[in-house]
Amino acid sequence: MASTYRANGDNGDEGSTEGELNEWKHRAPYRVHDKQEHFKARYEGSCHCGKITYQLSREKPLDAKYCHCTTCQKIHGAPFQWAAIFHKDDINFTSGIHDLGWYESSEKTTVHKLPCKVSCAYCRTPIMDEGRNMILLFPTLIDFKDPADRKNFEISCHMFYPRRVLDINDGKPKWTGINDSSDLIADSPQEAVNELKRKRQEEEDKKDQKDE
Repeated sequence: MASTYRANGDNGDEGSTEGELNEWKHRAPYRVHDKQEHFKARYEGSCHCGKITYQLSREKPLDAKYCHCTTCQKIHGAPFQWAAIFHKDDINFTSGIHDLGWYESSEKTTVHKLPCKVSCAYCRTPIMDEGRNMILLFPTLIDFKDPADRKNFEISCHMFYPRRVLDINDGKPKWTGINDSSDLIADSPQEAVNELKRKRQEEEDKKDQKDE
């Protein structure tokens, strides 16, 4: 039964699966009517109040990063966002699917429109960022059973590091914007800087060959 407490959960359509606004319920990562009987759960996660619960099947995320952009700082009320990238099929919501709320930051709308930010409509815990092809989950919601599991979510880099509110001297690459499409700052490991220079030189060489 759908809840009545939320302000913007479920697109305001109280548990219905019909209509254009409810197409998301038939697709990953939600698939409301798909019991996922053969889903092999590796991790379990939940929001603060426990109304939203989910499972993850992949042992390691495709990537994990700290994002220091001001949008993440404001929405999370924290110095940065710790995000882990997964395929949409890697997650299985086990409860609270109708208690999810949306926020699309560019238009500031609460309609489910990609890319969007997904949260618990009751306790407001951020659950994930849903993109067009991937999802960015927040590892702090996962119930890690041992340190080895947590280490699987170790970050590969920092993004938007010049906007940081505190220094993190962890030896990880630190990008001025999106990783691989911006610049590395001086605090980054030298091998990462050299690799970036090599890749960009290869791109320039290919471009020059096409222009000839």
